[in-house]
Amino acid sequence: MVDSQEPAVRWAAAISSTLLANLTREKLEQLLGGYVDQLLTGGVDAARRVGRSMVEHDFISAATLEQSLTHLGETTPITPAQLGALAAGYADGLRDRTLDQQEISRTAAINSMRRAEIAVRASEAKFRAIFEASAFGIVVSSLTGDIIDVNEALLTMLDYRRDDLRTMSGRDLVHPEDRAALRELAQQLIASDFDNIRVEKRMIRSDGETIQTHMAISVVREHEDAQPYFVTMIENMNEMRALQTQLVRQSLNDMQTGLPNRAQFLGWLEGAVGSKGPEALALVQVDIDGFRGVNDAFGHDAGNRVLMHVATRLRSVFTEDVGKVARIGEDEFGVLIKDPRDVRGVIALVEEFTKQLEEPLWIGTNGVGVTTSVGIVARAARGGDAVDLLRAADVTVGWAKRDGKAQWALYDRERDLRDKERYALAASIPGALEEGQFRVDYVPVHSLADGSVLALEAKIVWDHPAHGVLCPGMFLDQSSDNGMIVRLVHWALSEACAQASEWHQALGSRTPVLSIDLPPRLCQEPELVAEVARVLDHTGLPASLLRFELHEHLPALLTDEQLEELTILAERGVGLVLDQMNGGNVGVDRLRLLPLSGVKFADGVVHGLDTGANPVDESASVALLRWASILRVPLYAEDVRTQAEASRLAELGVTGAQGSHFGPSLTTSEVSELLLS
Repeated sequence: MVDSQEPAVRWAAAISSTLLANLTREKLEQLLGGYVDQLLTGGVDAARRVGRSMVEHDFISAATLEQSLTHLGETTPITPAQLGALAAGYADGLRDRTLDQQEISRTAAINSMRRAEIAVRASEAKFRAIFEASAFGIVVSSLTGDIIDVNEALLTMLDYRRDDLRTMSGRDLVHPEDRAALRELAQQLIASDFDNIRVEKRMIRSDGETIQTHMAISVVREHEDAQPYFVTMIENMNEMRALQTQLVRQSLNDMQTGLPNRAQFLGWLEGAVGSKGPEALALVQVDIDGFRGVNDAFGHDAGNRVLMHVATRLRSVFTEDVGKVARIGEDEFGVLIKDPRDVRGVIALVEEFTKQLEEPLWIGTNGVGVTTSVGIVARAARGGDAVDLLRAADVTVGWAKRDGKAQWALYDRERDLRDKERYALAASIPGALEEGQFRVDYVPVHSLADGSVLALEAKIVWDHPAHGVLCPGMFLDQSSDNGMIVRLVHWALSEACAQASEWHQALGSRTPVLSIDLPPRLCQEPELVAEVARVLDHTGLPASLLRFELHEHLPALLTDEQLEELTILAERGVGLVLDQMNGGNVGVDRLRLLPLSGVKFADGVVHGLDTGANPVDESASVALLRWASILRVPLYAEDVRTQAEASRLAELGVTGAQGSHFGPSLTTSEVSELLLS
């Protein structure tokens, strides 16, 4: 067996620099080793096959063949006949390879020509389809202006028949004043390397009417032997501009009332606060009271009539020489007054407008009253901020609504700042709860008979890192508006009940009752009873040691379902005390439905019993306390400041009292010291 490895290695070294084939050195040596085996063990035919195989493996460089023959002739026992056969096989393989490549190239060329012909036919078909179906007018014309072809869209645009154009040139369709300029542009296009231009030119319809058009002119150069020609696409700008005008009008006006809309109103405000705006302005925002109720009661057609009614009255009072009126929301209108004479004049216009609304709007047989809440903002204009103006107006309308609706309110910066601070506090309640900034303090309710502690009223206190210790009045009202009061009271209830349970374990039957405010928002919770039961079960506090305090106006606000929830709580042993009784209008019929376990009086009723109080106030306080005694429930008092008040309250049957006379509120540790010492 002849060892072919060494000759193959030397052969590879000899030809590696001449190779065009992409082979690794290892694969090259392996291939050449096979060739050496064939040459050493075979004859002339084997050498011819090796030559062909070299071509098949891309050994197609003349230098590769030359180096191979030289190397094999000098270093191996291969006969000259074999070397000649190898060269002949190599030549045959190279010739066949060349013929195959020529055939592939010819076939590719034929296929390419066929594809080009198909593409041309497809292109012509597409152009014809676009030409006929296009919404734009299209005219094909020669370089001299002769009309070659037009589509139906152009005939419709210019109101011509196809036969009419046979005797006309393209220049006849162009406005006389634009012909020279258009001809010059066409000549420049032909002479340049560009293929198209876009211009706006006027054209003449068959009836002589002028239309403004946008033209896209393209010069088509097919090949050297063919004459170039123009393809011009034409858009009627009159229709486009009319549509744009209509769209702009729709985008800036309210379709229902015909008034400018919020987008246009914002544009007015932006202009008014700019450097070229007026010195001062007044912004009036008008909100329709109970608009949704009208829609729900009488339908949206009735609501639309209310909108038109208000819009008409606004336009009649705030005429164009006075101010600009817009509809800026579903049931909101805005009026911008530039350089008002004074604020009183603006208020007078607002009052005139509200006076015009006093007459009812008849919807069928129903005379519907329409009232509005109005916010007025008057300030310097230049350098202001439109968004801030709108916010101020919206805030002011909110004041008018909270103060009873059907009235106007004037923007007060100080009040706004106070409200913003309170709303900011309410918004940050979740984070403060997470960080443990809240605690529960307790106000003892003392027996007026022996001074013992009858109850402990839980108060939520916020130890704010920036504002210090905040009492509930600083944040509870705003937390009702954003719904956070539910989470806050649930937390306080759990904390206070857990602490009261610890005191109960130490004191037993001597444990004071835990009292906590139940805001109206909590009464709307469908799971109120379940939540209270869960807290009591979790903390182990008996239901008889928990008491909720209800605001005196709450009974009139409760639904039958909410009354039932409170009744269930009372049946389970939880006490209900009517709080903050001041002699207001309390619905006795609703009051009888509540299973009360006490009534608490506050402020005016208590202070009317002090030494030196007004006799009328004293008489009213005495009468109210005597009336309350017929309810046959314990009476309590808060905000007691003097011994005189405490004594008179005791004389009139009040059981327990709290207030500055008995000392301040206490922390948990202070209550523990008081009760357990």
